[in-house]
Amino acid sequence: VQLVESGGGLVQPGGSLRLSCAASGFTFSSYAISWYRQAPGKERELVATITRLHRSTIYADSVKGRFTISRDNAKNTVYLQMNSLNPEDTAVYYCKAVSSSSSYNYWGQGTQVTVSS
Repeated sequence: VQLVESGGGLVQPGGSLRLSCAASGFTFSSYAISWYRQAPGKERELVATITRLHRSTIYADSVKGRFTISRDNAKNTVYLQMNSLNPEDTAVYYCKAVSSSSSYNYWGQGTQVTVSS
């Protein structure tokens, strides 16, 4: 089982990034996928979730209207489009896969996002 995040980097305030989470080793379409982030000295927080079937989405209040989560089950990949980034969005971003029964969950290794001028 593997989740590999990519797309992080350094961006100026107001800029955009698109993160990807590529999955392998499990039935991707059967899992809800979430993005979390953890800033230095802070707890890991949920950013966004996309469900497995109806592709419903949930967002943290801090990113609503700026971030969009989507999935491509044919590519076993989830995306996080991040717009209007600000320094408070600086963190390591992780993706997490959770099975429908919540019995199984997997984490990626994270990708660093730094918003700075």
